[in-house]
Parts: sequence; structure tokens; C-alpha cells
Amino acid sequence: MTLQADLLLTNARVRTMTGPGHSDLASSVAILSGRVVALEDVPARRVVDLGGAVVTPGFHDAHNHMAWYGLSLGEVDLRLPSLEAVYAAVADRARSTPPGEWIVGAGYDENKLGAHPTRDELDRVAPGRSVWLRHTSGHMCVVSSAVLAELGLADAAVEVPGGVVVVDAAGRPTGLLQEQAQQLLSRLVLPYPVTTLVDAIERAGRVYLSQGITSVVEAGVGGGWIGKSPVEVAAYQLARDTGRLPVRVELMVAADVLHPLGAHDEDGIVLGLDLGIRSGLGDDRLRIGPVKIFSDGSLIGHTCAMTEDFADTPGERGYLQGDADALRTLVLDAHRSGWRVAAHAIGDAAIDLVLDAYAEAQRRWPRPDVRHRIEHFGVSRPDQVARAAELGVVPVPQGRFVGEIGDGMLRALGPDRSGWAYRGRSLLDAGIVLPGSSDRPVVDGAPLRGMHDLVNRRTDSGAPCGPAEAISGLEALAAYTTGSAYASHVEGDRGTIAPGMLADLAVLSDDPATVEPGEIASIAVLATYLGGEQVWQA
Repeated sequence: MTLQADLLLTNARVRTMTGPGHSDLASSVAILSGRVVALEDVPARRVVDLGGAVVTPGFHDAHNHMAWYGLSLGEVDLRLPSLEAVYAAVADRARSTPPGEWIVGAGYDENKLGAHPTRDELDRVAPGRSVWLRHTSGHMCVVSSAVLAELGLADAAVEVPGGVVVVDAAGRPTGLLQEQAQQLLSRLVLPYPVTTLVDAIERAGRVYLSQGITSVVEAGVGGGWIGKSPVEVAAYQLARDTGRLPVRVELMVAADVLHPLGAHDEDGIVLGLDLGIRSGLGDDRLRIGPVKIFSDGSLIGHTCAMTEDFADTPGERGYLQGDADALRTLVLDAHRSGWRVAAHAIGDAAIDLVLDAYAEAQRRWPRPDVRHRIEHFGVSRPDQVARAAELGVVPVPQGRFVGEIGDGMLRALGPDRSGWAYRGRSLLDAGIVLPGSSDRPVVDGAPLRGMHDLVNRRTDSGAPCGPAEAISGLEALAAYTTGSAYASHVEGDRGTIAPGMLADLAVLSDDPATVEPGEIASIAVLATYLGGEQVWQA
């Protein structure tokens, strides 16, 4: 019986990401029932001549915040060049926002502005209004006096474990809330309605398709300062049920929502979600992934936990998000209960804590090929790279951070430690599989921009940032395809173009593996296919 495919994409340069060093190429892709069936011309019901365009596996962002990004598309964009521009943008939105409604903005970076916005200036440009401006890292925010008054913080701060209500020399809150102090806002702004979240998820997903993204990991739902609703999974399910989930999604569950389950002692399930739900439940379109644990904060915000002082603020080393023993116990209990763990750890002190916990967990309750993750792995010493490789831990750094917020990282670290930031080359040389990710909306999440920065390692100002950590264009493409699939334990379904794999594809104007390094970010996405269906076209 002669094979007849549903679709044949031909006259292409197909980067299959298979073979030695991901180097194999083909000229055609045949698709049947949503999966690749051949890499040659075969009879097909429909044939598309791509005119020599490049075909790669669909891009997979291993760490992004989909609902947060979708919500931010309707907020004031604060990626602006000066504080004056930030205040002008807030004033402009205040004029068009009905009285009583909040003015919400996101994306400011005090490293570029020279300072954080303040409550007093927000009160000047939006008098009497509730204003909430989120830092680009997501690890802090600034609010107006109206918000502070509702929180009972108009004149004095409160102690917040794992966070800070920042005050001026007179002890008066400035409006800046760091890390866990942001949760004070929860009773005022959360939860978002499920329908609002579905709108945000769909908006974000449509952007993703235009950038060649077919799979993402949503890095924290359901609780903590990162979650948008205690029923956030319901929003993703509703989006899927109504045809409004444009890409494949793996959901990290915020550790705050795990709780004791009362299982039999022999089960070893000491912590989890009701009914024993854990990592892996779901299918290739929507599933539960790791539990997300925050161990520390932000590098550019100087709230990550370091073993040495920040270069530009002597005497400061950041802090952990909670008691070290409690964080260790949380990792152990989650591992023992069958969860994959994704621990946010940016500073090297936090990375030490997480690596120690992973080693102890595996020693006490061994599990094969568990692939626990360290999200960001932001400032990693050489010995920590070697230890992560030895333990089989998957670091998930963000190459795009170098380009967009790298100047702030350089100031925080100084020249001696700049090469430790968001590594690439060292991880690959240690035998670690490198995933590609953005942490969007912290930075621009377009994968080709992320690849560009993995290869070029230059900041917005043009300064080199750990140039020895640069990788090749082919290695950067592998990060956003095979690497991210591996990090999610789905390399049997996606990340390569081969018979039996999901037909998730990106069609590009040029080849990231061979184009001049400085041109990677300029490559255009011409079309995106999900399960063999064209879901976006330029």
C-alpha cells in the first residue's frame, strides 16, 4: 500500500535536529494525522513548495509566564528610557481610566531609569489613584499612596518574611515592595476571573505562534506572588475546551498550593494536590509539570542570595525567600511525593541550597532520570556547573537576559564574576542539555532574539557579557528545540523532525545555524505549524 500523507512541505532546507551534533538536513517533510511520517517526497493530498525556506522544529520556551504576559499586553508599557517618561505614561493612562479603576503598568527597570519610581511622584501625576507598577523582573513593584493606605502602610512598614517594604530615611514607605512583600497586594488585586485569564492566555498564544513558538512551560500557577488565581488551571482547561489555547502548555504548580494529603504511610506521598495529582498528568496539549519553588529573588534587583557582596552595593548579598531548612524540607517532600521540582535560584548561595537539597532527595529516595530543574541558574560558580552535571540537574538560564538587562547584571557582578551569569558554553561543555527560555514578560520572549543573545553575548549598550559563554547558532537552535523538549521530558514527541514526532514546525527566512551571528535576530518567521496544521502565516 502506497503511503499518502495529508501534507507535504517540499523544496525546503529542513533542520531535523537529529544526527551527530544535530546536523542532519532534509529537503521535505511529509505529515499524516498530525505527525511526521517521512523526510522525503511522498504522495500527499496537499503539497506546499516552500521555495527554499528553512524548516525547524517549532520553538519551545522552557520558562515563560503566559497569563502574566497576556495581561501585560493591556497594561502601561514601562520599558521606557527615563523616569520622566514613566511618569508621563502613568499620567496619560490616568486621564483615560475611569475613576475607581486601577492604573497598572509593567516592565520598568531602575538600572536603566536611574532609580525606582516613588509613591510621591505617582501621587503627583495620578492624584488619589490606585497605581501599581511592576518591575521588569517581576520580583518587586511600586504602588501609590492610595494603595499603601488600603494596605495599612501609609506611614509605617511591616516585617514580611522573605520580602521587604522599603522605607526612606524617616521610616516612611517609599511605595517599593520587594519579593514576598508583593503578596500584601493579593487581597486587593487577586484573583483574576477565569474569563479574564482565558483572554490573556489566548492573546499571548497568538503572539507566540507569530514567533514560531509551539510549546511553552508556564512557570508558576495557582499561588504565591506569581499566580493569578487559585483556580488558574481551570483557565487553561477552559481555553483548551473552547479552542483558545494556541500552543502546547506545561504548567508549573506554585509550591504554595501543595499540602499534606493524608495518604497511607507506605505511599510516601507527603505533599501534593488533592487526589494525589502530580507532575505528568495531562496530554501533549496541556499537562501538569513540575512544582515551582522560589528560593531567592532577582539579580538586577539585588534580591538574589549571593555568597559574596554585589559589586555595586558593598555589604549587600540579597536574601532567601524563606527559612533555609524550610526550603530544603519542601524540596525533599515534593521529590518524595513524586513531583519533578523546578526551583528558582539565581544567586550562587541559593543554587548551593537547591543542589544540596536535590542531592539529599535523590540519595534518600532514588528516582530514575528525574530531571529536577534550576530555573535561571543565574550566577553559577564553576563548581556548581560541575555538580549540576553530576546530579543530572537541568539548569534553565535565559540567554535573552544578557541582551536586554545585561548592563544591570554587569554592574551587580563586576568584571570578575560577569562570566558566571546565565551561562551557555560551560553548561554544554559539562555535558548538560541546555534549554532555551525567555522568562517573558521579564524580557522580549522572541526565540530568535534569545538565540541571538546566546550566540553574541552582548548587552543593549554593546558591552560584552561573559563572551567565553557564547555558543554556536546551531547550539542555540538546539536549545530552543531539543534542549527544551528534554527539560520537559517530552523529547519522544517534539524537539526534532523525524518520523513519529509531532509535526510542530517553524518556517524561517534563513538558517540560525549558518547565518552571520549578528543577523540571527533579524530572521523572519514565515509560518508556524502545530500538529501539521498551519496556525500562523506572515
